[in-house]
Amino acid sequence: MRNYESLYIIHPEVVGDELTAMVEKFQKILADQGAEINKLDNWGVRKLAYPINKVERGCYVQTLFSAGPDVIAEFERRMRLDEKVLRFLTVRFEGEFPAVEIAAEEPEAEVVEEASTEEAAEEK
Repeated sequence: MRNYESLYIIHPEVVGDELTAMVEKFQKILADQGAEINKLDNWGVRKLAYPINKVERGCYVQTLFSAGPDVIAEFERRMRLDEKVLRFLTVRFEGEFPAVEIAAEEPEAEVVEEASTEEAAEEK
């Protein structure tokens, strides 16, 4: 199995439960064909670099997954058929996926540093 990264832009009028259902639909398409989804990241609504069909904003969704080469054709065909998908791009990811850093550990370290700074200020 090869590693792939897929980024697709959904029309900005698709929000809430409808957006969640769309993302799950594309996730299910991959899962049904035996793909292993490693990371799913919804970047939210952002301004497009240029208007697409008179739409200037879009909801970006990134998916990192492992699959066989035949899975990509069906996945992109389904995206092409959905009118709510403005653009999509799937590329082969060379090597392994980067490790996901745990964000919860970083703020704790900062709090400890701030406390020691306050103690130093009190001693002066």
